[in-house]
Amino acid sequence: MDTLVTAAAERFGRLGGLVHNAAGNFVVPGIDLSPGGWRAVVDIVLNGSYYCTRAVARRLRDQGTGGSILSVIATYAWHGHPGTVQSAAAKAGVLAMTRTLAVELAPLGIRLNCIAPGPTQTAGAGAALWATPEAREEVLATIPAGRFADPAEIADASLFLLGDGASYLTGECLTVDGGQWLGKQVYGRAGA
Repeated sequence: MDTLVTAAAERFGRLGGLVHNAAGNFVVPGIDLSPGGWRAVVDIVLNGSYYCTRAVARRLRDQGTGGSILSVIATYAWHGHPGTVQSAAAKAGVLAMTRTLAVELAPLGIRLNCIAPGPTQTAGAGAALWATPEAREEVLATIPAGRFADPAEIADASLFLLGDGASYLTGECLTVDGGQWLGKQVYGRAGA
């Protein structure tokens, strides 16, 4: 990871921050989850997030410029989600990591925050989470705003958290889900 960060800094002159969206998941009841399945998702999501964050934070420290690190998580990091114990636990770990490092790195001018997007109209998410018209309508019924997010809305919220307008914000998680998490929606049923 350090090699990648060094190459990016050399190419662009310096780093200003990082956005990482480490994701790995598959739906399976926790009681049936294999140790390998647990390790794979935790390694991708939690360990991958930490290694990226650590490498960029070191570069920002060494540059003496400060910066911003944004982790993409999911609302089930705090309310759980049947069938995704491995991902929910890993995303909760990323939230705790973010908050811990926000305190440690604030004196260096490095801010860390999370964003928790809700259902967003993308080809990847749609194919995996609401593949049928019936599933799509089921998810839409759980969103008080009555629609999926547009990717630009998630990008705009991310840019806010990364930019100067949020210069006094660190260790927070911005939920951008049209109110969905308030109903604690799950995608499908565990084991279904």
